[in-house]
Formats: sequence, structure tokens, C-alpha cells
Amino acid sequence: MSRILHDLVCQDERRPSPFCWRIKYALAHKGLAYDAQPVGFTEIPQLYGGVYATVPILADDTRVIHDSWRIADYLDEAYPDRPALFASPAERAMCRFTEGWLIDVFQKVFPIYVRDIHDHTLARDRAYFRESRERRLGRTLEQVSAGREAKLAAARDSFTPLRLTLMHQGQRFIAGEQAGYADYCVAGVLLWIASIGTLPLLAREDPLVAWFERVQGLFGGVGHTAPLYPIAA
Repeated sequence: MSRILHDLVCQDERRPSPFCWRIKYALAHKGLAYDAQPVGFTEIPQLYGGVYATVPILADDTRVIHDSWRIADYLDEAYPDRPALFASPAERAMCRFTEGWLIDVFQKVFPIYVRDIHDHTLARDRAYFRESRERRLGRTLEQVSAGREAKLAAARDSFTPLRLTLMHQGQRFIAGEQAGYADYCVAGVLLWIASIGTLPLLAREDPLVAWFERVQGLFGGVGHTAPLYPIAA
């Protein structure tokens, strides 16, 4: 059986997709081997007849599944004998809540790093990335990212719910003593930032740093399988 994960790639083999990162963790959690095949922004429409505009895309033998949530659900359904990503409907609902919170986080961090994303994309993808994002944002990338140092405080504050969980509840992970899909979702965002972010997001003394390093080291070091900038300074 062949299993392929189509994974967004930038320069120097950097892997900036937070959604691909969470599926790499999901596959590792299930103990499933796979081949991560790099694909640039403008190459995605060339896959599978152009029916998908984004990654991750998982090809599992004859099945092709798109979208990180659909892939996660598929993995639990197709491989029930392996460790569950969602042990119960309640856990899945908690992960969905985490996803909703991450939307707010994304809105805070994206303006800081959008120019970094552009600068790290493959040369053949840059015109597409700039045109599509500037059309969506209504401003140039330079205008969006201007004064980004001043935006760091709000971006850091957006992670307060995670700090409270780890510090006040004494948990090693969001899911408790063992990491779960909620951890993979949040770590995916930080791995996205570390993949392209020339401005460290976190302060070195931030308790999130230790949590992030724990998640990076899971499953033999999933979070160390591509080049990264320091997440903290």
C-alpha cells in the first residue's frame, strides 16, 4: 500500500503549511508511514485533475482525501485499531473549539509574517502569492507587514488561553499528559511561523517555548524534519 501526503514547500525545503504539519503529526500518532511529496503553490492545481486548490492532500492507496479535518476523520475511520485522534465526540468538539480560537490567533500573526511567506516561496510561485493575497487583503504585502514589531505584543497575547492551560492546570499538553490533535493543530501554527518567520514570535522565557519543544520532539522528532527559524528570542 502506498501512502502519499502532498506537502507545501518553499525555498530550502521549508514546509510552511500549518495544516500539513498537523496531518504529519496525525499520521505519526496513528503510526502510519507515508511519503511527503513537496508541491509548490502553483503546482497544487495540477494534482488530481485540478479539483483541489490547497493542501494537505492524502493519497492512501486508491483513496484521495483533501482537507485536514477530513483527513483526520478518515484516519480514525480507516484505522480504528491504531491510536485514536479523537477518542470521543467530546474530544473532537474540543479540537474544533481549539480551531476556532486559532482563527483569532491567525488574524494577529498573519500580518506580521505575510511578507516572509512571500519572500520564502519558490520563485515561480511569488507572482501568484502576491497577486492573490493582495487582492484578498486590499493592500500591498508591504503595507500589511509595515511596523510588524509593534504588532508582536498582540500576537503573543493571543496565545494566553494556552499559557493558562499549561501553567494553571499543570498540564504537559493541551490534551493532558499525552499530546492530542489539539496540540498538533496549535503546533502546526507555530511550525508555520518558524518555517518562514524572520522575526521570532515568542520571548525566550515564554512557557509556550517548553511546550512547543515537547511537541516538536514527539514521534522521533516530527517537528524537526524541515528547516526552521528560532521561534523565540
